Amino acid sequence: MRNISASEAKQNFAALLDAAQREPVVICRHHREVAVLMSAQDFDQIRQPRGESASGAAPQRHAPLSMSEQLLAQLLADEESGNSGR
Repeated sequence: MRNISASEAKQNFAALLDAAQREPVVICRHHREVAVLMSAQDFDQIRQPRGESASGAAPQRHAPLSMSEQLLAQLLADEESGNSGR
């Protein structure tokens, strides 16, 4: 897996999205892993229930997990200013 800083992720977001299609990308803030960006296809595979029937029944869909725009903006602002936000 590739590791990048939150600042680099912000500056190169389009390239980050492309890279996540090939493999998960770990995003770090202040030398700590804080998030992983992966393809929607990989995420769907993780969300599929383990007990899916052999009959090929449709997998149970779960509510999508997401980060609010406000939280993302705060995390990126903290990264730029050098604050941990804690």
